[in-house]
Order: sequence, then C-alpha cells, then structure tokens
Amino acid sequence: METNSNSASSKPSASSLRWRILSRAVLHRAKNPEDESQLGMKLISRKAAKGFNLIQCQLLNHDHESRDAQFCYTLPTQGCPKLVLTQRLNNNADLTDFEICNRHNIDNTGIVCQWPSEDVLAYYCLSHADMFRSKRVIELGSGYGLAGLTIAATTEALEVVISDGNPQVVDYILHNINTNSGAFGETRVKPMKLHWNEKEVSNLSHTFDVIVASDCTFFKEFHKDLAQVTELLLKKPGPSEAILFSPKRGNSLDKFLEEIKDNGLLFSITEIYDTEIWNRHQQFMNGDESWPGYEKDHCYPLLIRITR
Repeated sequence: METNSNSASSKPSASSLRWRILSRAVLHRAKNPEDESQLGMKLISRKAAKGFNLIQCQLLNHDHESRDAQFCYTLPTQGCPKLVLTQRLNNNADLTDFEICNRHNIDNTGIVCQWPSEDVLAYYCLSHADMFRSKRVIELGSGYGLAGLTIAATTEALEVVISDGNPQVVDYILHNINTNSGAFGETRVKPMKLHWNEKEVSNLSHTFDVIVASDCTFFKEFHKDLAQVTELLLKKPGPSEAILFSPKRGNSLDKFLEEIKDNGLLFSITEIYDTEIWNRHQQFMNGDESWPGYEKDHCYPLLIRITR
C-alpha cells in the first residue's frame, strides 16, 4: 500500500481539527461558511450534500426553535422498514458541544452531521445481512446510529449494541432506538457510552461476533485505543471479525493498521467491494458535480476486515 510522506508537523493537531469542525457549525451563518471551514472539512470526509446517496433520506419534521430534525431513511431493499432518525441539522452546534468534547477527550464529528462512510457501512450491512444473522454485533463511533439501526431492522441479529463515546450522541441513539423499536423483531438493541481507552467493558469483553465502524481512523491519537478496544471486544474463542470502512487519508489508515498488527490481529483491505458504490466513486472521480472536491484518498472508504 502506498503511504503519504507528508510529516505530521505539517498537519493541524487533533484538538485544532476538533475546533475547526465545531467552528464550521457555530459560524454557519457567516457570509461564506464553505470557504471559512474549507480546510477542516477537507481533512475529514469532505461531506457532500448527499455523499454516495445510497440510502434515500428525506426531512420529515423540523421545529425551527430546535437544532434537531427528524429524517426518514428509506432502505433500498424491498420489504425493509423505513427508519426515522432524530439528528442535528448539519453545521448546527454551539460551544457546549466543544466543551463536552474536551472534557471527555472525544471528537465532535458524530454530532455535526452524518458522514458518507456511515451511509456506505449501512448499505454494505444491508447487502450482507447473512453475516449478522443470530450474531452479537456492536457498532463503534456510531454517531446517530444509522448502520446499527439498519442491522437491527434487517438482519435478524441476536443483539445490536450501538455505541459512541460522546454522551450527547448516546442520548440521540437511545431516542432513535425507541423511535424504531417496532422494526427490530426479536433482535435486542441498546445504546452504550463507550470510550475506546477502557481496559475492561463490564461483561462485554470478548463477546461480540461482529464489530462494525465507519470513518473512525482519522484522529491518529485514537488509533491505539481503537485497535485495543477492537481486540477486547472480538469474541474468543470462536470466529469473529470487525468490519470497518475508512478512506486512506495519506498514511492515517496505514498507521491504524500498524496498531492492529501490534495487537496480534490480522486484516485485509478491499478496494472494490460493491459494484454500485464503485460506480458512484468513478462518477465522482470523473467530475460529477454533486460532490465538489471529491478525491479518492480522502473520500472513498476502503473495506477493512479484521480477524484474530
């Protein structure tokens, strides 16, 4: 795999990037917010208005006195239920959000907006439902929980835990679980506040058949903790695996995978894992204007499969 030789000193610090992401949200009414936050956004997932647009999303309800809105996600498989998620309107945050991030040493990306890799993860899980049937599943860094809710509603998983380290985000997850509870059948679904630096996770250590996550490898300061919690949660003995989607982003993904190896885990990387997603990627590379500034290195999520 090729790596980016840019030195770490040429890049903003993680705390600086957290501030830039939040400042984009706080100052969204500025004259030209896209220019104002261009660097911070480019260094994350370069979110387009619709990203890969794999799952149709429609605004259902927005109280103008609130920062929140309800969105309906129509899963692209016949017979699947629609999911209703309450989430922040894009770029709608305040200084309290930043204070919480600093207090808990977490990033604030999950509360700013829904990122394209989450859409890809949810779509992939929907297309590979058999790998979750009768399994215990946990989503890490879930944001509003689209992928975890999709697994719970469509795959007949035994249990789905939807986790995030941000307590504000976990409140949204709980609300969204309750809103969609009628779609889960016999699947047990629960939220969880989980910091990746936890050495023991109550009675959950080594109990999950499948871990899923998207866009969780950007901040290098969290690589070691993410790799360690992945090893901690993967079931043993017996087969288990983690399914991660992440853009390469210079050497960031490579650095994370070094931590995976240091934890005694194996991994594989797949570039072309779904025909529809690859076709849309090629359209963006060829100048599709629905995603301005699209670049493969920062925008196209690779499929990472991690096993013991």
